[in-house]
Formats: sequence, structure tokens, C-alpha cells
Amino acid sequence: MIENVMGSIILTSILGFVFVAILFLKLRKKESGTEKMVELSSYIQNGAKTFLKEEYKPLSILAIVIAFVLHFIDWRLSVSFLVGAFFSALAGNIGMRMSTSSNSKTAYAAKKSLNGALKIAFSSGSIMGMTTVSLGLLGISILYLIFKDPQVIYGFGFGASSVALFARVGGGIYTKAADIAADTVGKLEKSLPEDDPRNPAVIADQVGDNVGDVAGMGSDLFESYVDAIIATMVIGVALAGANFILIPMLVSGLGILSSIVAYFFINIKRKNVESILNACVYAAAILSAVLSFFAVRYLGAGMNVFYSIITGLALGLIIGKSSEYYTSVSCKPAINIAEKSREGAAINIIYGFATGMESCIIPVISIAAAIIISYHMAGVYGIGLAAVGMFASLGTTLSIDSYGPTVDNAEGIAKMAGLGKVASKRCEELDAVGNTTAAIGKGFAIGSAALASITLFSSYIQVTHLNAISLISPQVVVALFIGALIPFIFTSITMRSVGKTASKIVDEVRRQFKDRRILKGKKKPDYESCIKISSNAAVREMILPGVLAIISPLLVGFTLGVEALGGFLAGSIATGLLLAITLANSGGAWDNAKKYVEKGNLGGEGSDVHKATIVGDTVGDPFKDTCGPSLNILLKLMSIVSIVFIPLLL
Repeated sequence: MIENVMGSIILTSILGFVFVAILFLKLRKKESGTEKMVELSSYIQNGAKTFLKEEYKPLSILAIVIAFVLHFIDWRLSVSFLVGAFFSALAGNIGMRMSTSSNSKTAYAAKKSLNGALKIAFSSGSIMGMTTVSLGLLGISILYLIFKDPQVIYGFGFGASSVALFARVGGGIYTKAADIAADTVGKLEKSLPEDDPRNPAVIADQVGDNVGDVAGMGSDLFESYVDAIIATMVIGVALAGANFILIPMLVSGLGILSSIVAYFFINIKRKNVESILNACVYAAAILSAVLSFFAVRYLGAGMNVFYSIITGLALGLIIGKSSEYYTSVSCKPAINIAEKSREGAAINIIYGFATGMESCIIPVISIAAAIIISYHMAGVYGIGLAAVGMFASLGTTLSIDSYGPTVDNAEGIAKMAGLGKVASKRCEELDAVGNTTAAIGKGFAIGSAALASITLFSSYIQVTHLNAISLISPQVVVALFIGALIPFIFTSITMRSVGKTASKIVDEVRRQFKDRRILKGKKKPDYESCIKISSNAAVREMILPGVLAIISPLLVGFTLGVEALGGFLAGSIATGLLLAITLANSGGAWDNAKKYVEKGNLGGEGSDVHKATIVGDTVGDPFKDTCGPSLNILLKLMSIVSIVFIPLLL
């Protein structure tokens, strides 16, 4: 039976790749639009490719060094690490290439119909989503077949997490530095509209959407996905029977099938774009639940195991809806921030940050409830399965999240290429939904990271054979505070990096605007200079946060001991989760408060209220797209490092 199950798991992964190939061939046939549109799209494509190429140079060196060190612990860990790093980079790269090649196609399709543009953007996102889950499951399955030891496959997760952190931090610095510069000089100082081709930073901003929210998010959720599966497999080793090792992989494989079926719900006619995308999400979740029921029955694992999986699926939907409420342009929190902006930018920032802090309540209570319920159902293994269940429909969740940057770029291209009011308005409608899906995606990423981190923490306790972690031990208390401190240091470093890079681009944009021919539209700006500044700075600035994540748990483990390292991980999870949610939702709320005003409310574009919301949005840029999302990778990477280097610590 084991051979049959493993064969089925690998087959579903291959089926995912076949589905990706079909979507790719369909997208290739779509028209890219006018010569101007193709030119603008090529700027974005080339800028994104150049950045990733530069980013992967130091990452490759780091990967080789880490693989060399792991070789002395276990050569199998070293091999798994390199495979995980390569697959993680590949997932993000494929998604980025599809997004940058589909933006002009989406914009051009909007001339004919809203639904046609939606299908192209969603198909592009689906290639990202399905590639990520198929690569992750295939890598784990093959390594398990070869090595027969889930503990060794932690190297795969370590490789994925390492690439994800650097990709998220580097991409986040790139995208938000360019965005801040474009808004500060273009909107606030020169009163230019969004995506005005006269703004030298506008193309760098468009490039950033892809390297941050596509390549970065792809690597981010890839590592969360594989970490949850691997950790649950390791916990399953302690239980009787090989079936407990197979369940996480089988549930994930059936999730791929569910996402393939859910894709076709995009053809359902609904009154608006948001309801169509919601239909895809609900279809994937319901089908994953049904198939998981039969999988658990087939493997004879008992209904409590199934209930744990359902708990995770429900948690994903709850956290997504919570993020939507606190960040959506049509919900009370963002509207309230916009209304308070009548009193100025300072009040906007105060209310935005307060909203982010308040938004922690529902996710934390929901995660706590999920932990208690799943533990009651199946012990520590149940917590792991809840994380796996949450990721079961990741193929669809990530598809919708990756849809956002594609339509954002499409809106910019439609405006810059003068495609007409109808096409621009349709792209604006798609982008408005994309802002919400992006916020939901970040909320899902952070919430799932919390559950995955707790699963990894449970795995750490099992691997180290710790029966308890004593809070009366001075070493543990010290390590607990150090662990709680690390997310704040990490956030400080990444936020300063965004500010430092943005300052350089602001200076460059101001320098170019001294040539009045640019503002009059008689001379084309030097887009490449802004792209180069952002790219070089992002690659340089991503090194320190990444090294901090790898070195800090090792220093604590070697100096204070294995038990203290457990306290360190617990402290980092507690503060890191709250900080990540606060930052992500504050930034999302500020962004959509600005969007609410731009829709013609409270004086509309150009008003004092609008300028106040732009300031808030600019402050929130590194919150929601650099620091917040990067924190969830930090938590998992530190846990993975702790587990992988246990042989040396012991």
C-alpha cells in the first residue's frame, strides 16, 4: 500500500506540472498589445530578471558554504539543502517571469472585456501557485523515497527557508524603496498621478511589485508549505505505522487536485470580480476537505486526524477574512482611517497603527483555538496536520495572491500606454480587488507561518527529547528575552534599509526633474538609473538580516544550551507573530485608506486629505511589503536552523 500511496503523491505533483504547461501554452497565444505596451512590459521584465540574477549571485555562494558545513553533519542533509534552495528559487523565478510577461496581455485584454483580462491574470497567478505546490511536494516525495528518513529532509526545508528570507527581504527593499520614492516626489511634490510615465521611479516601482510580491511571496509560501509537511512527517515517525508519515504528503497531493478543479470556477458568472475569486477559494477548500476525509479513511488513521486537518482549513479562511476586514477599501477600518485624515497625516498614522495592533486579536485567538482543538484531537501530530490542512488549498490561495501584482502592472501599463478610459477603468477594478487579495495573502502567509513555526517548535522538542522547558532556569529566561528581541532587531534593520534605499532614489528622481522637459513630457526619463539604484541597494542590504536569522539561534544554542534554545524559539514566535500581523495590516489599511479617497471620497485626488493618506501609505509600504512578510520566514528559518544543527549542539 505504501508504494501505491507514494506513487499517487508523485503522480499528483506531475499532474500539477502538466496543468501549468497547459496554462502556459494558452497564455503564449494571447496578444501583448501595442508597441508602446510591449516596450513598457519589456522594461519591467528586464528589470525583474536583472534583479533576480544579481540576487542569486550572493545566494549561490551562501548556499554552497552552508551545504559544505552540513556535509560534516550528514551528507544527505547537504544534498537536501541544495535541492530545497534550488526549488525555492525556481518557484519564485517562474512566477515572476509569468507575471511580467502577462501584465501587458492583461491590459490589452481589458479593452475587450473585464472577464477576459481576469482570466489572463488569474491564469498567470495559477502558474505561480501550482508550480510552487508541485515543486514542493515532488521534492519532499523523491527525497523521502531515496533517504527513507524525514529528519534528513529538514535540509530541504532549510534550503527553501534560506532562499525565501533573502528573496523576501531583498524583493521587499527593492519594491518599497521604489514605491516610496515614486510617491514622495511624484505624487506629493509634483502632484503627478499614479503610474505617470514622466516619473523616473515608476518602472522601478512596477518591477518591485514582481520581485517582492511574486518572486518573494512564492519563495515565502513554498518554504512554509514544505516546512509544515516535513515537520508533521517527523512528528509522525514517533507514532505507530508508516501511514502517519504518508498522511501529510497525501493530503497535500489531494490539495493540488482540488486547486486544479477550483481553477475552472473562474468561468462562473458572478456580479463582481471579488465574488468570482472567492468562489475559487471556497471550492478549493471544500474539495480539499472532502478528499482529505477519504484519504484518512483509506489510511485508517481515524476521524480525529481528519478533524485536525479541517481545523487548519477553517483557520486559513478565518485569518483571510480577518485580514480582508481590516484592510479592505470597502470595510470600516480603512474608511475610518481615511476620514480621520481630515485632521492631517499624523492622525492618519496614529489610527493606522492602532488598527494594525487591533487586528492581532482575531488571528491570535483563532490560532490559539486551532492549536487547542487540533492537540485535543491528535496531540502534537494534530497541530502539524492543522498546518498541513491550512496549506492544502495553497495552489489556489497563492494563485489569487499572485494575480494582484499582474493586474497592478496591467493598470500602470494601460495608463502609461494611453489605452483608453474603458480599459483603464477595467484594470482599476481588477487592481482594486488585487489590493485586497494581496492583503489576504499576507495575512494567510503570516497566520500559516505561525502554525508552521509551532509545528517546527514541537518537532524541535521531540528531536531534542526535552520533556519540558523550565521558566525558572535563568538560561531559559535570558534566551526567551533574546528570542523576543530578535524580531524587533530584524524589523529595525529591514526598515532602515528601505529608508536608506528610498532616499537614494528620491535624490535621483529630484535630479532628473530639474530637467523641465521631463515634466512637460518632451523627454523620456532615465528609468534604468532608478532600477539600478534599487537593485544594487536591495542585494547589498538583504545580507545582514539573513545572516542574523541563521547565526542567532546557533549562538544561543552553543552558549546557553539546548533547553535555552527552546525558550529562544518560543520568545521569537510570540513577539514575531504579533509584530508581523501589526505591520502587515497597518500597511494594508493605510494603502486602502488612500485608495478610498482616490475613488472620489473626502475631496478625492489632489485634496489635503489625499496628501495625508499618501503619507500614511508611504509609511506603511515597508510595514506591509518588507518587514511584516519577512518576519514569518525569520521565525521558521530560526526553527529549522535549530533542528538541523541539533547534532552539533548535543
